[in-house]
Amino acid sequence: MNKKNIIIIGAAGRDFHNFNTYYRNKEEYNVVAFTAAQIPDIDGRKYPTELAGELYPEGIPIFPQEDLPKLIEELDVDECVFSYSDLNYQDVMSIGAIVNSAGASFTLLGPKHTMIDSKKPVISVAAVRTGTGKSQTSRKVIEILLEKGLKVVAIRHPMPYGDLAEQKVQRFATVEDLKKHKCTIEEMEEYEPHVIRGNIIYAGVDYEAILRAAEEDPDGCDVILWDGGNNDYSFYTPDLAINVLDPHRAGHELSYYPGEVCFRTADVSIINKIDSADQQSIDIVENNIKTHVPNSEIIKAESTISIDNPELIKGKRVLIVEDGPTLTHGEMKIGAGSVAAERYGATEIVDPRPYGVGSLIDTFEKYPHIDTVLPAMGYGEQQLKDLEATINNADCDAVIIGTPMDLNRVIDIKKPTTRVYYDLDEVTSPNLQNILDEFVEKHNLVK
Repeated sequence: MNKKNIIIIGAAGRDFHNFNTYYRNKEEYNVVAFTAAQIPDIDGRKYPTELAGELYPEGIPIFPQEDLPKLIEELDVDECVFSYSDLNYQDVMSIGAIVNSAGASFTLLGPKHTMIDSKKPVISVAAVRTGTGKSQTSRKVIEILLEKGLKVVAIRHPMPYGDLAEQKVQRFATVEDLKKHKCTIEEMEEYEPHVIRGNIIYAGVDYEAILRAAEEDPDGCDVILWDGGNNDYSFYTPDLAINVLDPHRAGHELSYYPGEVCFRTADVSIINKIDSADQQSIDIVENNIKTHVPNSEIIKAESTISIDNPELIKGKRVLIVEDGPTLTHGEMKIGAGSVAAERYGATEIVDPRPYGVGSLIDTFEKYPHIDTVLPAMGYGEQQLKDLEATINNADCDAVIIGTPMDLNRVIDIKKPTTRVYYDLDEVTSPNLQNILDEFVEKHNLVK
């Protein structure tokens, strides 16, 4: 048999899922490498044989994406499979041109070949860009279903940045589990809000094994909630697909991959942040939904913020720390902390760049659009130390923490801090309560 040599182009998430669901046990393919991008320090590893299966007794090496042309030639590659999220179409097709110019074919796998069916009803929460408000939407969905007496198990899009074999299936039920699994800041930002509310959340690498464990969770499971990452579409076949849109980035629903897939397959489209966006941008997003996804139910919502120590902001010089991915590959210049600084009367936003240490200097150079806020980068021990030093170096009165997790738990901030919390507040009807009432009745979940 003449096997096709395959490279999977990824970022430690969708790439592994595409391999597991489509390539792992097919003898007609030989996956010779993964490439890695977006996330620091995830290349140079191997996808281990424990996960890769018996066709790959040596595992599969992971290389930097910039090595792609050389790898195609040296490994005699027939096909490269693009498998990560939140890129504009210019960048996606530029990668495609690099692949084609090196002689290989360029492939995008779709839902038919990568989605897994569940024995339980599935609700997916996805978005057109990272940082639109998926997490607060997921929390709202879970709260409504819990009030109905249902057991909801959340499954988060993968962020496996450590030992991949150990991370095959991860279950988080307490804050202590975050430490046990050696979570990065990005992971804690997503898992912590679930577990502090008493909700079970799964993640890891092998998403069929994860789904089967979640369906049989020892605490019970009536509904699976897919909590998406970046702007990727669901790994599981949804019975109800919810998509979140951001009018601060109006038009991106039609110009970023695979966010447009989420956009076009949504049963429910939530236009979030209407309290901080201008009306013209809101109208652009709404018109795009009505034009391209006319059967999708539209909900408009505010991303309401609250803060625990407002006195630390009013009249103060503040340093703002925001969610890392929202600022980096999400391309936002502000987040919840910036909104809080404006609304609660800070006199000055301190520029973090002069105080940057180590990897934070590299982050500001790589993402020059980030200026007056500090991304909460913490993918490894050294980055955590660099983040801690940068914050403590800053000449400010207080620090606004705009990330969804408590930074004080993982680094030693020697300045007064105040945390910003944000929730989804729907302002139009029908709303999620109405839609989930119908969902529960349709799937005979009434307790």
